[in-house]
Amino acid sequence: ELKRVTGPSATAGGVRRFFHLLYLVAVTDFKKVYFNTALGYVWSLLRPLLLFAVLLFVFTQVFRIGSEVNNYPVLLLFNIVFFGFFTESTLASVTSVVSQETVVRKTQFPRLVIPLATVLTGLFNLGLNMIAVFIFMIAFGVEPMWTWLLFPVVVACLLVLTVAIAMLLSVLYVRYRDVLIIWSVATTMLFYATPVLYPIESMPEEFQQLAFINPLTPIMEQARVWVIDPDAPSAVAAAGGWLHLVPAALIYVVICVMAVRIFSREAPRIAEEL
Repeated sequence: ELKRVTGPSATAGGVRRFFHLLYLVAVTDFKKVYFNTALGYVWSLLRPLLLFAVLLFVFTQVFRIGSEVNNYPVLLLFNIVFFGFFTESTLASVTSVVSQETVVRKTQFPRLVIPLATVLTGLFNLGLNMIAVFIFMIAFGVEPMWTWLLFPVVVACLLVLTVAIAMLLSVLYVRYRDVLIIWSVATTMLFYATPVLYPIESMPEEFQQLAFINPLTPIMEQARVWVIDPDAPSAVAAAGGWLHLVPAALIYVVICVMAVRIFSREAPRIAEEL
């Protein structure tokens, strides 16, 4: 049942209205990105492919790291696309609320729709790009495995973390405009600190435990095992046991709890701050 929105808040108006508005905004944003472009959606695939081509050359011809890793070209392309969803969605979410200033100040609707729509748009891109990635994997010689059915599990884990960070960034940017600059630097640091360009076992042992404090690391490592290389160590094995994953799990939970509390508290004040 539709409910009347009586004032600004994070999720007011009922579940049906919320998800209908979320889908509408996300689809509109997805179409708007490629509107009047010569290649349309192809640009969404070309960007990670161009980055993949450069990094593949560097890490197979210059540093020779890729020659020591099983199915390295497939792993590199998969990681770039998968991690790219996180970076693109969170970066887009930073300015999402402020860019909708006119709508936010004049209309009563659930504020949470705005950052969630940016993540959902990124999820649309991820879904389409992954079709191309899986085709590339099969063409490269990676045989389909039953563990591919578990891929949605790691996508869900990454999605929840992405949504939480998107909520935090979007509402903090309303007050603190330095957030965009800080997060731009942070995403670059995370790109190199997370096993995207390399598997975790290629790192020196003293840095592997440090890398597993990052909640993105277990997600990327487990995705590698389930999708590309079943012989690779699982996230638990690579970390050295379940206990070594506790810090990453705690950080993951704290980010999610903070996101819900801060966004719920700040949502009614967004129009005033703008």
